[in-house]
Amino acid sequence: MFNYLLEASADLFSSLLPILGIGLVIVFFYFFMIRPQRKQEKKDAEMRNALQVGDEVTTIGGIIGKVVSIKEETFVLETTKDRTRIRFLRGAIRSVDVRIADVVAQEKADAEADTEEKK
Repeated sequence: MFNYLLEASADLFSSLLPILGIGLVIVFFYFFMIRPQRKQEKKDAEMRNALQVGDEVTTIGGIIGKVVSIKEETFVLETTKDRTRIRFLRGAIRSVDVRIADVVAQEKADAEADTEEKK
């Protein structure tokens, strides 16, 4: 009787082994491929939604310029000294190089430091 139970449990284990292997592969792909990609997409969406007029950005095509206007899904980028303006989709932003909010905060801090120094 004991041998029969031992053989039955061995058969059950050997039939469940492929299913466990597939489950492990799915878990591996989720944690090492799908989850990091979703985190990156979320981070990129937040960056695009935080876009402001005055930010300097780089597009996926390598064009660098300053944002001069923003609409729903598009923005206008001003490039070169001739002030060439090109309209892009928000999805075309690769990175925000200089945020105008950071520049304004830095200038404000510098101005406060200068006034403190003069006193």
